Amino acid sequence: MYKEVYLVDDEELINTIHAIQFRNLGLEDNIRSFTKPELALDNLRFREDPSEKVIVFLDINMPEMTGFEFLEFMRLEQLPSIIDVVIVTSSDNVDDVITAKKFKEYVLGFVEKPLKKEDIQKYLTMDTASHYNAKVKAA
Repeated sequence: MYKEVYLVDDEELINTIHAIQFRNLGLEDNIRSFTKPELALDNLRFREDPSEKVIVFLDINMPEMTGFEFLEFMRLEQLPSIIDVVIVTSSDNVDDVITAKKFKEYVLGFVEKPLKKEDIQKYLTMDTASHYNAKVKAA
């Protein structure tokens, strides 16, 4: 299970809608919501215990820093691959899927905005082998 869940989207309303979905599943205590991706990265960099699992639900299209730039910073700073990322997007651009596959050490998959309970449950209940297979499959 994840110690923390990060919601990273430049639109506060979207983060609120997603947080409500987590609350409906009884998971609101572990949620960290960010409208500025830089702040989310800072929090990932300086976590108290970097060995604890974190999952990031990440928007792609943000004005200050795209989701792909976020992933690039994760890689450049060699953040641990126990940080899982699910891309949450309204885009149906095939190039986004191709670009995401370049970050196979982090990206578990794509879901369409807004997050649904089923999406949350799918990624939060994956076992370790499923996570590994999802990341390898993204390659």
